[in-house]
Amino acid sequence: MTVSWVMTYDSLNTMVLQYLERRDAAVVEAIPTFITLAEFEIAQQIKTLGQMQVVESTMTIGNPVIQKPARWRKTVSMEVSSAGSKSPVLLRKYEYLKSYTPNATTTGLPLFYADYDYDHWLVAPTPDQAYPFEVLYYERIQPLSTENQTNWITQNAPNAMLFGTLLQAMPFLKNDARQIFQQKYQEALASLKAEDVTRVGDRSAVALDS
Repeated sequence: MTVSWVMTYDSLNTMVLQYLERRDAAVVEAIPTFITLAEFEIAQQIKTLGQMQVVESTMTIGNPVIQKPARWRKTVSMEVSSAGSKSPVLLRKYEYLKSYTPNATTTGLPLFYADYDYDHWLVAPTPDQAYPFEVLYYERIQPLSTENQTNWITQNAPNAMLFGTLLQAMPFLKNDARQIFQQKYQEALASLKAEDVTRVGDRSAVALDS
């Protein structure tokens, strides 16, 4: 049986050292920081299906504030269930919700939601029942570490992870090879984005045919 190679946190550390041709303690100790910075950079530049998650929970009666999932980045959609059917909860500005229900004691089936802060949503009206709801959102992918050896990026875009990490190392090393790694990194991201554009197009076509 042929086993496909998958990049791990440990193998990424090894490859980075091989590319940099350095073994001094300062560089070895800095590699986890380079990896973390690369993960943040990739997360800021792309939104892929690999980052998309669905969470289901239940609203709390009388509480218009809802906790967002860990590593939340951007909400795609929200739906609420009532009497056996689902209906969309529409995105609006925070100010719109405060104007729509200036009194938080105004209750009913939530029709709108907004970002209350980075960790919470606000819905209006305030739930009058424990409504089940579902949120589709983009998350920051689980960071790599010695305890978490792989994630979506290492499994689906190891080249982006490698060259992104090397790119983050260049300022630290004051190295002029930055342009080479920048090109490789951008090529990897471009391929990843192109794949996801195709997936989104397929999803839209399915939606139109449904």
